[in-house]
Amino acid sequence: MTALWEPTTVGRMSLPHRLALAPMTRSRALHEGTPGPLTAEYYGQRASLGLLISEGVQPSDDGQGYLNTPGIYRPEHVAGWREVADRVHAEGGHLVLQLMHVGRMSHPDNTPHHRQPVAPSPIAPGVEMFTPTGRQLPPRPREMSDADITRAVGEFRRAAASAIEAGADGVEIHAANGYLVHQFLSPNANVRTDGYGGSVAARSRFGLEVAAAVADEIGADRVGIRISPGLVIGGIDEGPDAATQYRHFVGELAGLNLAYLHVVQLSDEKLLRDLRALWPGALLVLRAGRSLDALGDDVAAGIADVVPIARWALANPDVVARIRHGAPLNDADPATFYGGGAAGYIDYPALASISN
Repeated sequence: MTALWEPTTVGRMSLPHRLALAPMTRSRALHEGTPGPLTAEYYGQRASLGLLISEGVQPSDDGQGYLNTPGIYRPEHVAGWREVADRVHAEGGHLVLQLMHVGRMSHPDNTPHHRQPVAPSPIAPGVEMFTPTGRQLPPRPREMSDADITRAVGEFRRAAASAIEAGADGVEIHAANGYLVHQFLSPNANVRTDGYGGSVAARSRFGLEVAAAVADEIGADRVGIRISPGLVIGGIDEGPDAATQYRHFVGELAGLNLAYLHVVQLSDEKLLRDLRALWPGALLVLRAGRSLDALGDDVAAGIADVVPIARWALANPDVVARIRHGAPLNDADPATFYGGGAAGYIDYPALASISN
């Protein structure tokens, strides 16, 4: 895994190695979306990862889908994330806020405003989600009008500006995992026949407009974007033309000169190689089910520049030192992944006998 320990540059960030913290929802924000009192400690503990991509952060009221997820569109949100950024920087790391508008993956019981979700088309995801009264199906969403789409692009733009105001080093646009941008990309969630649906180019338009607006607002070298080609999640099924869709989308994104592309890699290795060839900047590749022994393979092969890690980092605040020195890893406790307090959040033990 020698290649993992080589320094690299991603946008404006100089990183000491090729590992990063993958975004993971933890549902520990206050009710109105301010990061909780333990959030700075959680991210600060993991600052040795160099590049920390935050949990999904909603850019607006309508962007929220889950209980107790953080926002970045009110003054109190900015103040809360400033504490997190200051702590991460004090520990030598960089913080990127992931801007996540969930679109139709929402339930009115999970949000303070209790509104109907919005989406590219009025098609419910058909999969249950957790709510205060147990698992429920999200309701049929309201189809976004042209004015709604323009408003959503503006919300991403303002959220990015707020992230920089809070001291973050950049933002990652969440265009994956069944959320709003991914919904626009998917033909089974987007059946529009206007300029935002009906063809590969039209389905790409919303995501491209979001990326262009955010890059214009804070600088392209402070912007990353995450995609998950072929991921069946949240009722999304991209069908047989998924590879064509992503070659077009990434090819168009490449012209914006963003800081990085973050790919959730499943099984289409040819598509990943094609995206590597299309993408001029840093490429982050997260492989589900990857073994620890294979962690550095994509970097060594020149496919990835950075490798985000999730559960290992969640359960091991000193995960960089543990991997570097071959130390054993703590096991993550799924019962404490979402919600709660310090348990399973900031109380995983570090090994005092090793250092980064």
